[in-house]
Amino acid sequence: MNVILIYPKYPDTFWSFKHVLKFISKKAAFPPLGLLTVAAILPKEWNKKLVDINVENLTDDHIAWADMVFISAMIVQQESAQEIINRCKSFGKTVVAGGPAFTAQAEKFSGVDHFVLNEAEITLPLFLNDLQEGMPMPVYTSTKRPDITKTPIPLWSLINFKDYVTMAVQYSRGCPFNCEFCDIIILNGRIPRVKREKRFINEIQSLYNAGWRGSIFIVDDNFIGNKTQVKKMLALLIEWQKKLNYPFKFFTEASVNMADDEELMQLMSKANFYKVFIGIETPHIDSLQECGKTQNIATNLIEAVKTIQLNGMQVMAGFIVGFDNDPPNIFDAQIKFIREVGVVTAMVGLLNALPGTRLWHRLQAESRLVGDTKGENTDGSLNFIPKMGEYRLREGYKKILSEIYSYKQYYRRIDKFIKNYKPTVKVKITTLDGAKAFVKSIFKIGFSRAGLLYWKLIFKTSFTKIRALPEAVELAIMGLHFKKIADKITKA
Repeated sequence: MNVILIYPKYPDTFWSFKHVLKFISKKAAFPPLGLLTVAAILPKEWNKKLVDINVENLTDDHIAWADMVFISAMIVQQESAQEIINRCKSFGKTVVAGGPAFTAQAEKFSGVDHFVLNEAEITLPLFLNDLQEGMPMPVYTSTKRPDITKTPIPLWSLINFKDYVTMAVQYSRGCPFNCEFCDIIILNGRIPRVKREKRFINEIQSLYNAGWRGSIFIVDDNFIGNKTQVKKMLALLIEWQKKLNYPFKFFTEASVNMADDEELMQLMSKANFYKVFIGIETPHIDSLQECGKTQNIATNLIEAVKTIQLNGMQVMAGFIVGFDNDPPNIFDAQIKFIREVGVVTAMVGLLNALPGTRLWHRLQAESRLVGDTKGENTDGSLNFIPKMGEYRLREGYKKILSEIYSYKQYYRRIDKFIKNYKPTVKVKITTLDGAKAFVKSIFKIGFSRAGLLYWKLIFKTSFTKIRALPEAVELAIMGLHFKKIADKITKA
């Protein structure tokens, strides 16, 4: 059996980092971890190829070679996914589809022969068994949560490491919180499931053995969902890193309550974590209560961010506008808060109702849903009727983006971050990729409209906190990407 696994195109968004890639000669930010894991579940005797359309073109020869096509996608990739399905069907191929986009709204896709939905560790073996018996069904679904300690190590041999900025692994699934707008508990449940410590270390070791060095994204819904277990894993990870002289640095997603646990932050710092993404959402308490973000209400968010930065981790954060309880001044409040909190990478999005979420059900009951979500809340799109009015919300959103990603405001946040930041990550200040990126940044930013601010940042960081220079250069480069995306949205 010849099987091709195809990952659809990711649109140009804040999250694509498309305009950063050329600085480091990469083609995509992350590899398709889900498909690499699916490939490891498929029979070993099958011939497998993976085509990530974000790094290479899908050719007719690719499709002609395959007996069966597997596609996985997130909602934001749905348009590209449908195009791939149509193309593969024109070749008469059997198409098997799974992943978040198909699990959320399988009915939106045409041409799929077999939907293998929910978590593949449960549903994919069912499909494979029926396929062997010659009687595969159109849809496989299950509410059962698999034991992810038995999930196989991804098939790294199917990708070229040189194409990607960072690798991706998973330690846990699920999140203990129940935010109204979030679909994580639908996909992965509220009880965090973790891999055994040694099993996760083996996965990290497999990347090391395959030749990867550098950054790794731990893609968990909430890395600290089970603090007791994650601390045990981090202790082993620290030992492993020391033994091999810190070949990896990590970043992940977590809830803001990590700032309340000094032991946890110290362990993450010692394990070489250098970034963490946190959903801050809004400084308005009534809006936090509305969406069920209880973990943020009892926390001084500004102090929490500062505490995490002092433990050697840069905070990336998500913000949302469009809640029913947002006051008239929410846009100015968000701008002021983002400036005060000192988060450089501030991903501000419009509230969107994802299929099946508590928000989606509530808005449906209120007859306020007006269409399907694109799965991307930072492109200015809406799929519900906001209480403040669509025009007002869109214009306020554009105001936020134009303000926070103006060169002046952006570099002010970098300066504030560098002041609070206490670098602990154990990597060489200069690497080949880093050196190339720095040189390119000199020509592309140093002589641009942001040039004066750029040189001021470089010289000030060099003389006051030299260890933070790689972060300063990286953030300056990322600022170009954010500015391009922000300008595209505000001019739309």
